[in-house]
Amino acid sequence: MTTTPLIQIRDVHKSFGNKRVLNGVNLDMASGESVVVIGGSGTGKSVLLKCILGLLTPESGSIRVDGVETINMPDIGREVTLQRFGMLFQGAALFDSLTVWENVAFALIQGRKMRKQEAKSIALTKLAQVGLGPDVGELNPSALSGGMQKRVALARAIATDPEILFFDEPTTGLDPIMGDVINDLIVKCTRELGITALSITHDMASARKIADRIAMIHNGRIIWQGPVHSIDTVDNEHVHQFVRGLADGPIKMDVLAP
Repeated sequence: MTTTPLIQIRDVHKSFGNKRVLNGVNLDMASGESVVVIGGSGTGKSVLLKCILGLLTPESGSIRVDGVETINMPDIGREVTLQRFGMLFQGAALFDSLTVWENVAFALIQGRKMRKQEAKSIALTKLAQVGLGPDVGELNPSALSGGMQKRVALARAIATDPEILFFDEPTTGLDPIMGDVINDLIVKCTRELGITALSITHDMASARKIADRIAMIHNGRIIWQGPVHSIDTVDNEHVHQFVRGLADGPIKMDVLAP
């Protein structure tokens, strides 16, 4: 019996002027699976994520969520689909004018019209899930370290109990120890809540920690995908070079000559 993927991406193309960024992306995600897309800067990771979220519209291809086509979906249908998503942005993207708990509760109050006291109670529960006490909830984001801001952003991402979570470079800007703390929290939250997760990153330590399956994007295509445990033994020169961070190999960087 074949199970329909929760997210199904088929032959997705996206260009900006003459620059083709996505060149026929194909990727499936099963319910409850954590998939990490790796690749260098400018390979199309962020553009792919924005196409899935509906922030960008591909020129062609198909993106289905639970079997329902989302490209050019009517606004009402898109709103329903977006309510199933949670998002951890690369730079945390917290609102400076709101307290920490108000940041976490933002979608509950603004999107779901929940009463403030009820939303605050949920926000404090979510903060506790990422290891932050109620006292932190009363602070402004500017009073927090980068690692604490990432934790708050994760609490906000899970505040609405989403079915699908997206992580955009979740460990960028963090030292290795705090990065590993965030990775552990991502694994803990996704497994406890049974969430399907799609992450994009160039951080291999993060990818190894949070992924069930890794897919590598290069020149706008998925060139390899497989279980996380196979990443070090795969017979693919591009993957080998990227995983080991080698300057020499089939992936060429645009570097100006001195």
